[in-house]
Amino acid sequence: MRRATAASLIAALSITAMVSASAAKPPAPSRWDAPGARNPLLPGYFADPSIVRDKGRWYIFATIDPWGDDRLGLWTSDDFRNWTFSTPAWPTKAAATSKTSGDSKVWAPSVVKAANGRWYMYVSVGSEIWVGSAPSPAGPWADANDGKPLIPGDFRPGYHMIDAEAFIDDDGQAYLFWGSGLNWVNGRCFVARLDKTMAKLDGAPKDCTPAHYFEAPFMVKSGGSYLLTYSWGNTTRDTYQVRYAVGKSPMGPFTEAPNSPILETHADRQIISPGHHAIFRYGNRPYILYHRNGLPFPPADKTVLRQVAVDALTIDGDRIARVTPTHGGADLPGQAAHRATGLPWRASASSAKDAEHGPQRAGDDNYATAWVAREDDAAPWLQADLGRVRQIQGSSVRPFSPGRAVDISVATSTDGRRWTRIVASTPKQGSPIVMRHVAKARYLRLYAKQSAVIEWTIK
Repeated sequence: MRRATAASLIAALSITAMVSASAAKPPAPSRWDAPGARNPLLPGYFADPSIVRDKGRWYIFATIDPWGDDRLGLWTSDDFRNWTFSTPAWPTKAAATSKTSGDSKVWAPSVVKAANGRWYMYVSVGSEIWVGSAPSPAGPWADANDGKPLIPGDFRPGYHMIDAEAFIDDDGQAYLFWGSGLNWVNGRCFVARLDKTMAKLDGAPKDCTPAHYFEAPFMVKSGGSYLLTYSWGNTTRDTYQVRYAVGKSPMGPFTEAPNSPILETHADRQIISPGHHAIFRYGNRPYILYHRNGLPFPPADKTVLRQVAVDALTIDGDRIARVTPTHGGADLPGQAAHRATGLPWRASASSAKDAEHGPQRAGDDNYATAWVAREDDAAPWLQADLGRVRQIQGSSVRPFSPGRAVDISVATSTDGRRWTRIVASTPKQGSPIVMRHVAKARYLRLYAKQSAVIEWTIK
């Protein structure tokens, strides 16, 4: 990535961020920072996604980056494009801990619906596997195994007891896959049957590790074949990828497919280290939901942040075709083609970290980009020029870290000189942060102390 010069920074501070209200489908973006890009799917930095749909609503459970949180992230949507963030009451680092727990945070959920009608979550907390249950993906979630891990951290010394993924076969038998290596080497995959409670193993686990396996197993059945997909490489670098192997039983053995890997880094398109995925079907078509490294990469401060993307997938018998990862994302039949947008506006700001994080990034309808003020900016603000005095109803903000409270306030002006504070500065949390402020104004200023802004939508 290029360094910001004075000229480039001035240009960045004056670029117009036009948010189109047109329903016409724009051309597919070819760059990661193109306006209107639909990948990343979620606004913010998340990894290890699990996706389910229940009663017309989508749910994506995911690790909160960087490297987990004391809670899990949950995104919900009724149209697959406009997502709302929350954190389930369970699991938490405090609630899911045992004498064999490690320091690791809450990672890598897998959510499935069992034959008994209840939902079950298998999640990594403290480098061991915990299981919870709920009547709905929306919760309330609670521990389902008497306050003990299903797979304790010392189950197989020398390996990482994480990344559990449940699979329910056509006959109703449920299986659990899990396992990783240490220090980015020597990954092992284990599988065991689950009993009817879905919270206990039914029989001894088996090592079913295929070639080039490191972590993140996900089972897919196609005809009479069982396709074990998984990640290999290092997610902090550019080597992470999705591979797969084929077997005749969920318990293995599995033989790696000749066209593996199916999803990998495309440096020419700035798609770095895609992996730890979930495969789901909708409208008789399979899709792959996965995380990939946020951009610019590598980050200047060495903090690896990942974002969730979705692309189309093709499965033919016991073969999965290579995936073409995109910035445009995938179309799901009957779901919204694009995110809801607001009024167009011209962006300026009190400062910008560099040319890659200018104020126009907060109005480009692209969740890969964000406005970030300079660290020495004591009172950062983002300004929107609507072009003329207009009636506005309110606005919403997609912050960099929706799980953390940020101080946000809004002021308006008709001439750019005299300002009226219409939203008081108070801690606000979530995504989107919705603010109702009915006023007539040409200019709006968003004061966002110690927070980057992925998107600011004005209605």
